Amino acid sequence: MAARRPQKDSRQPKPKKKKRRKMRLSLRQSKIKKTDSYTDSIGWSQTGRVLEDAPKQKEPETLTIQCEMCGCRLKIPKPKKQRYTVSCSYPECGHIMKFN
Repeated sequence: MAARRPQKDSRQPKPKKKKRRKMRLSLRQSKIKKTDSYTDSIGWSQTGRVLEDAPKQKEPETLTIQCEMCGCRLKIPKPKKQRYTVSCSYPECGHIMKFN
């Protein structure tokens, strides 16, 4: 046999339901005046400032060269001529490199 459902006790009072407040969902703006004197410039401001060109980065005054024989890295001042020679500063190498 199927089990019986328990009967509700009619002696206990039902809890009172809370009343829901109805909210008005309107998009009207009844409190803002039609003659609004609000003036604000949003966005780019105009100050009359003229931007100048960015300063150019100076080229490095030293060059980094790697020796062809020993692989040692050498820092030399930037040459003023197109043809120049560089000698390796490593004492055991002493290799002279010519650049045209």
